[in-house]
Amino acid sequence: MKKLLAFTAIAAAVAGVHAQDFPGSKTITMVVPFAAGGPTDRVARDLAEALRKPLGGATIVVDNVPGAGSSIGAAKVARAAPDGYTLLLNHIGMSTIPTLVRNVPFKVETDFEYLGIVNDVPMTLISRPTMAANNYKELSAWIAANKGKINLGNAGVGSASHLCGLLFQSATKTEMTPVPYKGTAPAITDLMGGQIDLLCDQTTNTSPQIEAKKVKAFAVTTSKRLTTPLLKDLPTLQEAGLKDFQVTIWHGLYAPKGTPPAIAKKLNEALKTALKDPEFIRKQEGLGAVVASDGRIEPEGHKKFVQAEIAKWSPIIKAAGVYAD
Repeated sequence: MKKLLAFTAIAAAVAGVHAQDFPGSKTITMVVPFAAGGPTDRVARDLAEALRKPLGGATIVVDNVPGAGSSIGAAKVARAAPDGYTLLLNHIGMSTIPTLVRNVPFKVETDFEYLGIVNDVPMTLISRPTMAANNYKELSAWIAANKGKINLGNAGVGSASHLCGLLFQSATKTEMTPVPYKGTAPAITDLMGGQIDLLCDQTTNTSPQIEAKKVKAFAVTTSKRLTTPLLKDLPTLQEAGLKDFQVTIWHGLYAPKGTPPAIAKKLNEALKTALKDPEFIRKQEGLGAVVASDGRIEPEGHKKFVQAEIAKWSPIIKAAGVYAD
């Protein structure tokens, strides 16, 4: 027993020394489970830059590993050495993987160290420009009168727009015909052209079209109205009568399970410093995102939040019977 305690004390001391030196001159890889150029990729690259200074000028590279509702990239991190040099930046997909993806080779709640939530991105409900309705009340009446005839676009199974669409159908008790695309750009192009009726997507993707009046905007998916000049007059879907309707596309940072506590703590502290970086905040605001500043920036708060999101999305995805693989 004494030998075991001594070994444990030595191991803890060694880990502490390594944590003091971390990351040293070794490169940190931040895995993004989506293709380069998308909203999550942009958040990751901004975050990587903001993390460099609090991590002593570390080199942080972004590795795009898309596929299967973000589970392929997440699996790569779950299998990685738990030394702090391989991280995962994932969005709301982290909470949908357990239900959306069959035969997942890891457990979201137990195979990662939670390092903190990074930001929240609001979403907007928009329509083709020729839509007869001009406000949400009129749109709601149009939906009721056209049940079975409505085409609802999305950027692919498991995408933010797909998830928002599922929740919208559930909340309105209306079945719509899903029209999946390979990304947001072609979905919005068809919406502008009138080939589909509705789309619910991130402000990062919809704001330019709303500003150019190439689509009609009806509501935001946040619990409170947005303050940006372009969207400040849009009601929330909760205001419009959809009780408890709230969807934001949040991003969180993770490390493999078993990462030494001292290194995980150092990464969390670096993240909290990065989230206060004026340049990072400016870039996120430019994307329509709100940088996290609540209890979710702590590992415990981050994990509790993801668990609540899993409980929220699981029944909706099961009811829809959709899979990302």
